[in-house]
Amino acid sequence: MTHESFKSLYQRAADRKGGELALNLLLGKRILGKKLLDDNAAQASVARLTDDRVLAAFTKQIFKSGFVWRVVENKWPDFEETFFNFNIEKVLMMPEEMLERKAADPKIIRNYSKVKTIKANAQMIFEHQVDGKSFAQFIADWPSSDIIGLWAFLKKNGERLGGNTGPYALRLLGKDTFILSSDVESYLRAKKVIDGGLQTKKSLTAIQAFFNDLQQQSGYTLTQLSRLVAFASGDNYVQIDI
Repeated sequence: MTHESFKSLYQRAADRKGGELALNLLLGKRILGKKLLDDNAAQASVARLTDDRVLAAFTKQIFKSGFVWRVVENKWPDFEETFFNFNIEKVLMMPEEMLERKAADPKIIRNYSKVKTIKANAQMIFEHQVDGKSFAQFIADWPSSDIIGLWAFLKKNGERLGGNTGPYALRLLGKDTFILSSDVESYLRAKKVIDGGLQTKKSLTAIQAFFNDLQQQSGYTLTQLSRLVAFASGDNYVQIDI
C-alpha cells in the first residue's frame, strides 16, 4: 500500500498552522539570522546523561500517567529529595519498610504501587549497565529505526513503562521517538496503516515502517514527524503568530 507522501503531509500541516515558518518552529526548528536550523542538540546529549536522570524521567512519566501533570511538576523537588535524587545505588539499598514509609509521605504523591516502580526500574538500569557503559548510553545507542524495540524492552524489563509512558519518558530524556497520540492514531487508522489493536506487534511494526519511510523522504526526526502527522490531521489548535 502506498502511504501519503511527506510533501503532502507537510503542505497540509503548513496550511493549517499559518505557513511554513510557523510550522517549522512548531516542529522544533529555530532561527539563526534568517536561516532555519534543526534543533536536535538534545538527541546528542542522551549519552551524556547520568543514570539517576534516566530513573527520574521514568518516575516522572509514571506518576504523570493518569494524573494532573501540574501537580507532579509542583511536587517534583520533593520527589528528588525523598528518593536521594534518584541515585541508583541508594534507591536499591532501601529496605521495604523505608519504601513504604516514603510512599506515605504527604510531600510526594502517595501511590504505593507507583512508588514501588522506582526501585524496580532502578534494578533494571543497574542490571543493564554493561561493560562500564551507562543505561543512558544503552538508550542513546538504540537505533531510532527500531524505536518500537526499545519500547518493548522497557515494557518487558521495567515497571509501568508500557503504552505511551515509556515513549514520553524517552522523549523527556532527548531520545528521538514518535508518540502514538490520539491524533496520530486516528491518522494511521484513517490511512489504513493499521487496522487492529494499536499496541499489537503487527501494528507497531507497520507504524515503525511508516515513520521510517517518512524519515527517508525528509531527513526529519521521528519526533518532528509524529508532530507533523498530528498537525496535518488532528483536532489540535497549536499555532505560532509570526
